[in-house]
Order: sequence, then structure tokens, then C-alpha cells
Amino acid sequence: MTNVDLPEALREQIGEARSKWGWFVAVGVLLVLFGLYAFYNVLAATIASVFVVGTMMLIAGIAEIIHAFYMRTWSHFLWLLLSGVLYAVAGFFAFYNPVFTSAILTLMLAISLIASGGLRVVFALGQKAKTNWGWMLAGGIITILAGLIIAVGWPVNSLWILGLFLAIDLTFQGWALIATGFALRK
Repeated sequence: MTNVDLPEALREQIGEARSKWGWFVAVGVLLVLFGLYAFYNVLAATIASVFVVGTMMLIAGIAEIIHAFYMRTWSHFLWLLLSGVLYAVAGFFAFYNPVFTSAILTLMLAISLIASGGLRVVFALGQKAKTNWGWMLAGGIITILAGLIIAVGWPVNSLWILGLFLAIDLTFQGWALIATGFALRK
């Protein structure tokens, strides 16, 4: 595809991104380094990810509590307040006991993987008449197996599984940014 085929606004955005290709590479290298550190110390990466989730839940809980008091006249005030308090308490526990929280999050991850893989399998089986349905089926089966492997190792694997996922994500995001940066440079 040449520049002639692209709308003017898109060409400008690509040109602007091209001029900053080095930033893509630099941030990518930084993410790869963080990913490698997370691989090196998966326990610290697990605890860090629990703290991030806990921070988000604590902030969300406080925001919901404030929102509930702004909506005092609404008939669902108590539900809003209770929801906010539960979020805030869950966020507090992430800081109070990050090991227990990592166990709960790991179990939720296993359940989510099994459920999502199961849905993919069902969807793939419904798409048998179409081409490439087997890839979706294979992906669903692999996702179910990943969830089962995590569930079978639970709660012992809770100390490292979240950190491993974080390490993998940081590393792949880093390499993707590096590749994007060098592609923009050309």
C-alpha cells in the first residue's frame, strides 16, 4: 500500500509517528528489560501485579463510595455504597495480604481461561462449515488446558504464575514496540 492510497489524516499520523520511531524502540527496550527482570524474579513480579490490581480496586472503591453519596436520593444508594465498600476492602486486602490475594487472582485466572476456552470451542464447533475453524478450536483447547494446568497447581503456583504472565506480556509488548519502531524508521 502506498501513501496515495491512505487518507491525508492517516498519512500525517504515520509521518508524525515515523519522526518518533526512536521512542518506540526505546520504550520497547525498556519493556523487554522489565520483562526479563520479571522472568528473573517472578515472585516480585507477582506481588507488583497484585499491588497494581489492589491500587485500582482501592481507587475504584473510593470513587464508588463518593459517587454513592452524590446519589443519596437515588433508591439504589445502599447498593452503590456497598459496592464501593467491597471494592475498597478488596483493594485493602491486596496490600494487607498480597500472597492470599495472588492465590485468589490466580484461581480467578484459571477459571477465566477454562471458561473462555470452552466458549471458543463451542463457537468453533458451530463454525465447522467455514474455513479455518480448526484454528479456533485448537486455540480454545489450548486455553482450556492452560486454565486446567493453573488450576491443578493452585494454590502453590499462585506465587509465580501472575508474575510469569506479566513477564511474558512485558517481553512481547517490548518486542512489538521495537519492531514497530524499526518498521516506522524504514
